[in-house]
Amino acid sequence: MTATYTFDVFSTLDGFGAHTGDWGGYWGKQGPEFLERRFALFGKAQRMVFGANTYRAHAEMLAASTEESEIHDPWVTRMYNLPATVVSTTLQAPLDWPDATVASGDPVEIVARLKEESDVPLRSHGSLALNRALMAAGLVDRVHVTLFPVIAGQTGADPILQDAADFDLELIESRTLDGNTQELIYRPTLHHPN
Repeated sequence: MTATYTFDVFSTLDGFGAHTGDWGGYWGKQGPEFLERRFALFGKAQRMVFGANTYRAHAEMLAASTEESEIHDPWVTRMYNLPATVVSTTLQAPLDWPDATVASGDPVEIVARLKEESDVPLRSHGSLALNRALMAAGLVDRVHVTLFPVIAGQTGADPILQDAADFDLELIESRTLDGNTQELIYRPTLHHPN
């Protein structure tokens, strides 16, 4: 049986995955329902998949954080303690992650093999370039978007789907968290013109 692969990403309404402004983490819009939902999602058995840049950013952010900062939200600690595969041609083991391995080579081949061999679902939080390539190859089963109620037209960074292929999306689950943050889970299918 093939493991399910989920591309999990935070986004502004205008499609940015990060910002350069003074919004703070989660664009200042996190609430208890959002944090509880993330905690529950990362309490399930799964394997994380990161590209090298996202792994570096997560590891650097965690190393610079304090116990009181939002970086150490309980869901982040759960994610950090999950087994992880880092797809990279530049990084070498050991990594500063408790249960991480480095896989070097073609990301599409690596994730196709992981999907065949894994007995738990796969999840990637961030890793935009990696996940655009995996979507184009038909390896992403779910796109899990947490849509924060902001437009970051001046301070937005990391356009999530810039230069991605065209996809049709089937909405398979949705919920509103804290009255204004949307969680949308889609099944993507590469769009083929009629």
